[in-house]
Amino acid sequence: MTELRRVLQTANADERGHAAPLVLTLVGAAGAIALAVGVAADSDVAAIIGGIALAVGLLATTVVSHMDIDYPIFRRLDNLEK
Repeated sequence: MTELRRVLQTANADERGHAAPLVLTLVGAAGAIALAVGVAADSDVAAIIGGIALAVGLLATTVVSHMDIDYPIFRRLDNLEK
């Protein structure tokens, strides 16, 4: 378990930035599954919750991706121009 924790911490601290959007992508995937199950079962509540989770997961993934990956790149480029 300690080895897995170390690997996850290393991946999260790595500059490639794939660890933070992963969690939100999984939220979006779970929302898509809940949406599909809700539609197939003709359950309005499950479909609405799944749609909301899917939308939040997709939007949050984009925002976190920009904050974790793009902003540091732009900051470095600005520092190079100075």
